[in-house]
Amino acid sequence: MRELRRAFMAIGYFTRIPIPRWEGWAPDELNRAARYFPLAGLIVGAVAACVAWLAAMVLPWPLAVLMSMAASLMLTGGFHEDGLADATDGFGGGWQRADVLRIMKDSRIGSFGAMALIMALLTKFVALDALGIAGPLLPCLALIAIHPLSRAAALWIMAVLPYVRDEDSRAKPVAQGIGTAEISIGLLTGVLPLACVAAVGPFDLRPWLAVLVATILTAWLCRRYFARRLEGYTGDCLGMAQQLCELAGYVALCVRWA
Repeated sequence: MRELRRAFMAIGYFTRIPIPRWEGWAPDELNRAARYFPLAGLIVGAVAACVAWLAAMVLPWPLAVLMSMAASLMLTGGFHEDGLADATDGFGGGWQRADVLRIMKDSRIGSFGAMALIMALLTKFVALDALGIAGPLLPCLALIAIHPLSRAAALWIMAVLPYVRDEDSRAKPVAQGIGTAEISIGLLTGVLPLACVAAVGPFDLRPWLAVLVATILTAWLCRRYFARRLEGYTGDCLGMAQQLCELAGYVALCVRWA
């Protein structure tokens, strides 16, 4: 029951999905709930895949992709996309560490954030559209596999870097005390959907390995960049890392198939 409560807590933190009242929201338990963050990504990816599959039955595939993207944005409230925009504004507009953190804290979107958000959404649309040339199965499987994998990559960054903000924030309770159990279960939950898709799916194994390699490489580059610029990470950095890892997965599939 305790683990079920933590799973609901993770889903409630990362999505707009209503969770049971008996879950008993507790900010000091969020660090333990971190192990289920990729599970929230799996739910988002599965819903996006279902919307794309059903929409493709009655609409052209590009419109089905747009509806799938809209569904995922509504389901998460643009949580990670907001982090991408804020982090890009900070890194693009600030040279000193303090300036980067100050700009990230500003809720207003700047030119760097707007450009990053537009490019990220366009890249996602074009990649999923290209993957659907031969039918909706491949991009739908990609959504199911890559969403949790990209969340697992962000969880790994949480485990290997310190949280750098001193003041209270939404991400601070999550960042404190990430242990071996959280990272182990989280990585397993993030990689397992990809392994299942690669093992039982009708497609070649090598493109899915390319997705895994691209995600690992992107996460490592993000971790190195955050360490150099901030000596750690913020919640916005995690959103940026998740979005970049997700995009890297789609692009890796396009290199192999599209």
